[in-house]
Amino acid sequence: MSLVAAADLGASSGRVMVARVGPGELGLREVHRFANVPVRVGGTLYWDILRLYADVLDGLAIAAGAGGAGGTDLASVGIDSWGVDYGLLDETGALLGNPVHYRDARTGGAAEQLWARVPAADLYAVTGIQQLPFNTGYQLAAAAGSPQLAAARTLLLIPDLLGYWLTGQAGAERTNASTTQLLDARTGDWAWPLIERAGIPRRIFPPLRQAGTVIGPVRADLDERARPVTGLPVVAVGSHDTASAVAAVPAQGRGFAYISSGTWSLVGMELDQPVLTEASHRAGFTNEAGIDGRIRYLHNVTGLWLLQESMRAWTAAGVPAKLSDLLARAAQLPPLGSVVDADDPAFLAPGDMPARISAACAQAGDPVPATPPEIVRCVLDSLALAYRRTIARAQELSGRHVDVIHMVGGGVRNELLCQLTADACGLPVIAGPVEAAALGNSLVQARALGAAPDDLDEMRGLLRATQELRRFEPQGNGAAWEAAARRLGVSRPSPRRS
Repeated sequence: MSLVAAADLGASSGRVMVARVGPGELGLREVHRFANVPVRVGGTLYWDILRLYADVLDGLAIAAGAGGAGGTDLASVGIDSWGVDYGLLDETGALLGNPVHYRDARTGGAAEQLWARVPAADLYAVTGIQQLPFNTGYQLAAAAGSPQLAAARTLLLIPDLLGYWLTGQAGAERTNASTTQLLDARTGDWAWPLIERAGIPRRIFPPLRQAGTVIGPVRADLDERARPVTGLPVVAVGSHDTASAVAAVPAQGRGFAYISSGTWSLVGMELDQPVLTEASHRAGFTNEAGIDGRIRYLHNVTGLWLLQESMRAWTAAGVPAKLSDLLARAAQLPPLGSVVDADDPAFLAPGDMPARISAACAQAGDPVPATPPEIVRCVLDSLALAYRRTIARAQELSGRHVDVIHMVGGGVRNELLCQLTADACGLPVIAGPVEAAALGNSLVQARALGAAPDDLDEMRGLLRATQELRRFEPQGNGAAWEAAARRLGVSRPSPRRS
């Protein structure tokens, strides 16, 4: 039996969870939750990384006492977060500046700068990574010529940066490194020829690590916040939160699709080999590294961000907006009255999301949603449509068949979204666990300690035996969903079972 601490950092909040893992047992509880609030300074949007580090330390101190009298002592710590963003260290190991937020506007035009050196098709053929405007490669292109990049000696992604501050050991865990668009999808090593063509300094890339590697103990010379966990092993987990979440998909067999539903929805399949075709490139699919050498073949869909930003706008305007009430009222509205393309870049930046959604409906000739419940219904119908086309396209491009959809993450609390996804896709949806990233993080730690099964499929069996799951069967014949997809001009064959 092991007690492990999982620090799971999302784009809007972070949490430290404690998992108890052993034969036939997997329990998880939250011990510390905190906001992740970016800060805009001088026109640039930054992550408040020092605040996040302090909150992680506070959470670990609480976790260290979580065993209680007669309980199990904390055995290790693991950290996962979102991808692509990084901090730069100088030759002394000091941070040169707060990491810039991926939603900052500095990468406007950066993709074209990089493509002038390395064409987009070449980038994809090596890395297999979806062309998103905030990819690390584009961020580094935007930083070219800056004093900070000139002074940099080490680039560390967010979990690796926090791990470095805890242990003094610099490195890059592969699942998160794959999101940079600078890792070779076939070899799993840094794509050195591509990096050199891009003009990015080779010196800043640290050694790569596998998930499950013990990075080192928490240093004894940190401040008093870290004293309760001094000497505790820090384990490299699937440090990209989606890698940890997919590891915690409670699937049986390989014929499944997954939706990791949060601020983003990561929609795809688990494969043994990357799909690096030009058709996959054009379709916007990405080949990210997963646990045990598996490939997370997926497409990023702008997920609950649409709902989160709408809620924020209504609150700021003084409009009463309780999510549970809005969902109940949205469920009573006719389906598919108004839909938008959730992947539209117009929805990427912070701002007045209800106004943008209404404008998109008006432009498409759909009825314009005028009330918060109508906006919510439009968002959820549109997300289900996006999931439908993405899963259908993933099967087509990979040559693999899907029998069931596993939805994990915070979005599984939204029963209406789960049911709409089943309806849109014509496939059963198994919803849960909610805290998939923290569970995957914890299982990889426990496996490194010998307290969880070595085999990923057996780990998933432990999840099926211990976690609360709900099943949603598809309803309706799908014709209305196909008609709505045609209205958007992005119709794809339904992923329904043959």
